[in-house]
Amino acid sequence: MQKSASPQRSPTTGLLLGLLITLAAVVAYASYITVQLSGLRKLQSEMVDRNRKDSLQLLRIQNDLNSIGLAMRDMLDAGEPYPLTAWTGQFDRIHEDLDAALKLEENFAGINRTADQRQYLSQSLSQFWDAMNRMFDLAANNKEAEAREQIRLSLQARQQALSTAVSRLLVQNNEGEEDAAARISAIYDGVQHQLYLFLTATLIAIVLTSLYMIRSNRRLFAQLASLSEQRSELAQQLISTQEATLRHISRELHDEFGQVLTAIGSMIGRAGNHAPEGSSLREDLKEVREIAQTTLDNIRGLSQALHPVLLEEAGLESTMDWYIPTVERQTGLDIHYEKSGEPFAVDTSAGVHIYRVLQEALNNINRHSGAREAWVRLNFLQNSLELLVEDHGKGFTVKKGQQGIGLVAMRERAELIGATLEFSVPVEDGTRVRLEAPREKVESHGA
Repeated sequence: MQKSASPQRSPTTGLLLGLLITLAAVVAYASYITVQLSGLRKLQSEMVDRNRKDSLQLLRIQNDLNSIGLAMRDMLDAGEPYPLTAWTGQFDRIHEDLDAALKLEENFAGINRTADQRQYLSQSLSQFWDAMNRMFDLAANNKEAEAREQIRLSLQARQQALSTAVSRLLVQNNEGEEDAAARISAIYDGVQHQLYLFLTATLIAIVLTSLYMIRSNRRLFAQLASLSEQRSELAQQLISTQEATLRHISRELHDEFGQVLTAIGSMIGRAGNHAPEGSSLREDLKEVREIAQTTLDNIRGLSQALHPVLLEEAGLESTMDWYIPTVERQTGLDIHYEKSGEPFAVDTSAGVHIYRVLQEALNNINRHSGAREAWVRLNFLQNSLELLVEDHGKGFTVKKGQQGIGLVAMRERAELIGATLEFSVPVEDGTRVRLEAPREKVESHGA
């Protein structure tokens, strides 16, 4: 007797754990990407864009300083017909534009500019305009020579110093843009590297999960195959036990009760012969003898139904020749029986299963189909034996979970002899049962 298979742990827990790990990895990577993109967006908006706008304002300041430098050069030209005070309006406009550009530049500079740099630029411009105002005051007091000397000695130097400071700030902004570009490139490289790692980890998780599923499925299928084999063995044992029991009961009925009833009939016959002719006793004994004979016939019929001895004595074909007319008499069915092919001997054990399938099919027709006609065909093919049982009644539909015990028994018997059992609907409606067994499984090779 085989030991029952040890219970296998369900793969559901492992699969759920793998799913949770995968989802956690996806969430973690999505969070990482979100943080990196947020930092990249902040870097681009707060550094690159502000740096570019700051550079534009510095260029504006430098342009104004260049305009001041050109104006002061013209003011020093001795051939200039206009007095120095005539340049006041132009310098006022440059002063206003320069102050506006400086305010915007301070807003855009942000953390890129130190406090010392802001203070130096602001103080230098303030000192420059103070010196410029003193120069125009000298010119207004008819001291143009002193005013020009102040331009030559002080204002031009201050203007060049301011231009140099602004140029340095532009260079610093360019360096900041290069640094930001490098940081952006580093972020992209980091994200790309993490993406490769994530994809690799995901593929590894998928491969491991797939291997686990394959291993678990192989275990489950092996367990199912073992259970199916045990079920088949159990079904075979049950059917063998059933057939042995029916054979025993059939023989007991046929041998014991049959012999007793036969003896009773003989004794009643002899007693009747001693009774006076025409007497009531003789008639009563004759009636009892007929009842005994009828009971004997019924017991013999029941014995054949439980286990037809013809299967062992004459084979399947002869048993069907006897059984089909018997069913016609008992049920009133009109059965059209046909045989074809070159007959071959069928093993008794296989013949019992084929006979039981025929018996169950005809019982279903009689009980459920509503038809009063049936067709039975026994075909001896070259490599198989085929049994067809067909009716044109109302048919049947096997619902899930509601398969009858009779159909289950038919399938089990077909499986035991390696046969295929099919249920179909013929063209005229109804039900067709087809059993096809390999010849090598059912043919008798005995002497």
